[in-house]
Amino acid sequence: MSGSKLAVVGAGSVGTSLAYAALIRGSASNIALFDVNTAKADAEVLDLAHGTQFAAAAASMTGGGDIAVTEGADVVVITAGAKQAPGQTRLDLAGTNVRILEELMPQLLKHSPDAVYVLVTNPCDVLTVAAQKISGLPAGRIFSSGTVLDTSRLRWLLARRAGVAVPSVHASIVGEHGDTEFPVWSTATIGPIPVRDWTVDGERVFTPEYLAETALEVTQAAYKVIAGKGATNYAIGLSGARIVEALLRDDKAVLPVSTVLDGQHGISGVALSLPSVVGRGGVHTVLEMPMDDGELAALQHSADTLRHTLGTLGI
Repeated sequence: MSGSKLAVVGAGSVGTSLAYAALIRGSASNIALFDVNTAKADAEVLDLAHGTQFAAAAASMTGGGDIAVTEGADVVVITAGAKQAPGQTRLDLAGTNVRILEELMPQLLKHSPDAVYVLVTNPCDVLTVAAQKISGLPAGRIFSSGTVLDTSRLRWLLARRAGVAVPSVHASIVGEHGDTEFPVWSTATIGPIPVRDWTVDGERVFTPEYLAETALEVTQAAYKVIAGKGATNYAIGLSGARIVEALLRDDKAVLPVSTVLDGQHGISGVALSLPSVVGRGGVHTVLEMPMDDGELAALQHSADTLRHTLGTLGI
């Protein structure tokens, strides 16, 4: 992607992992990493730049503590934000990160007015609504990574159980990127076979009990990783790089990113993840995927939960 520029905002574990993934995958020809902690940003940029010889494609690595390093970006990925502290509620975290966005977004827009903005900071659905209101950008140009990673976790678990390659699994996690997210089992398949009909040695292995356990395991996956190592970073870095590639290469890839909805499944004004066509310029179309009555009710519950949080924050 000659001439393409990716700006990553935040040099923490997620931002640096995303920059690293984008560098080794050749996601963009120019990668800039910005953080208010100049010493940290400079050190991370230097470390990444030292490895550019071994990247998948020729790429330049720049950055530092001056937000001007993001100038002229085609895609800006925002990973900056406060981490959830012990005893801090998600609502408290949301309020803190909204205030960070209020300061950050106008500066980023000044330097990259034509960019597509992708939020990775949590709670990403709440921040997507806030960022759109702050920026005034159309929903397709400012969205979050949503349940792209959650969907990858789901497909990995199903593939391992079925004994097939992960790309052969077609299943999605939708809704909030959080506790109310859920898998759409009614349309999930392995190859052309419905997941519920898949057999191993003549027996159906995806029983209702196993599917319920799998859904819970996906929802709790981040907590498990954080408990063991303090943060999730590699997988979100890789999934973020994939979103960047869809944008810069105009892949028109179907990915479950989170945008502010406008009537899809009767829901408006909140950001939820649904399979969406992602290409140059942002999200082109949010797809109304088929769901059964229980799944539609779960999606509405997810929307109501987020609407309550937004109301509490005055957004």
